[in-house]
Amino acid sequence: MQAVRTWRIASWIAVAVWASVIFWFSSLTGSQVPGRYGSLGHFGEYAIFGALILLALETPARLLPAVALASAYGITDEVHQLFVSGRQADPVDWLVDTLGALVGAVVLGWLWRRILAGKADGRP
Repeated sequence: MQAVRTWRIASWIAVAVWASVIFWFSSLTGSQVPGRYGSLGHFGEYAIFGALILLALETPARLLPAVALASAYGITDEVHQLFVSGRQADPVDWLVDTLGALVGAVVLGWLWRRILAGKADGRP
């Protein structure tokens, strides 16, 4: 039981840490953003975020709540950028964030179900 509790805490800490990474990137002025990856950067960071949230929610069946949480955070991220020099809120970025979270959660959910199916079949 302690291992399950530790896993829950660790998974939510991972979500909080990654949310902090996203916040930090959004705090950079436009000229400080490394690589200038634009939409690809948004997609990648939110794909990871969506997957981490799904893990923290403890079941692949909670895919939609995971994506909704990541998408809601994406809205706050865009609002935050209104207050950063050289940045702006962009609804397209939010849509890319949400799509990234969806893809990340779907991929993790698919892998998770495959692993669970293998365990049910007695495979390692």
